[in-house]
Amino acid sequence: MIVCFIAFTMFHKNRMEAHYSRTAAKKKFAPTGGGRERDYPNDEDDPDFLVPAIPEDTPHIPYIPLRRSDEEILQRSREYYELMAKRRTVRSFSTEPIPQEVLDNIVRTAGTSPSGAHTEPWTFIVVQDQETKAAIRSIVEEEEDLNYSKRMSRQWVTDLKPFATTATKPYLSDAPALILVFRQTHSWREDGRKRMHYYSEISVAIAAGILLAAIQYCGLVALTSTPLNCNTRLRDLLSRPVNERLELLLPVGRPHSEATVPDIARKPLEEIMIKV
Repeated sequence: MIVCFIAFTMFHKNRMEAHYSRTAAKKKFAPTGGGRERDYPNDEDDPDFLVPAIPEDTPHIPYIPLRRSDEEILQRSREYYELMAKRRTVRSFSTEPIPQEVLDNIVRTAGTSPSGAHTEPWTFIVVQDQETKAAIRSIVEEEEDLNYSKRMSRQWVTDLKPFATTATKPYLSDAPALILVFRQTHSWREDGRKRMHYYSEISVAIAAGILLAAIQYCGLVALTSTPLNCNTRLRDLLSRPVNERLELLLPVGRPHSEATVPDIARKPLEEIMIKV
């Protein structure tokens, strides 16, 4: 009996190990995260893949930033905090247009963001055409009706009530510009092979933060909108390739003269910072 039990146990253990090995192999090479492709697949076995994202002989040059005194650094840190502390999410926009060069500059600023292996995995679509904005609004509102009524949890909808946000999104057609931030899961090399993008999600998130800071710095406002279940339809509307995924939709402009925001406070420093 003992011998049979041990034999059965070892047989079962080997079958389980083989199963997990096959599962791990499938996960290793298969897309993850709801169909998203891995940022760094195991392609080291194929030497044809081993080409750097930028030329291997890229020269390194001296980095000599402007040297500032401690007093100047302190003053600038205070001024920048005071500026950014006034940033608020606005849901009511003036229709007054924004100079094109301003939009160019804030997107250029977002493009200075760091990224994994300098792959710069972002595409910023700036929409000012009124018909396209109306089409975007129609898609978002249609999906949001379903989100609020069926897809989002009751707690989620309850948490949004103080912000007076609903499935109706007039700011998508009122704001003079919409900036849609797409994340490139990968791009293509000149030889037709995939060019992998490492840490693409965090890279795009950092770029979005810099974009918001640039919008605030030049005196405009924005709404950080993450349109749930709209990726495919908006990507198709804007003729974007399948390797791009919509991460953020930002209405950008001046606030409406009667715009209001909730009277809320941010967490104090002692709740968000730990000194070691």
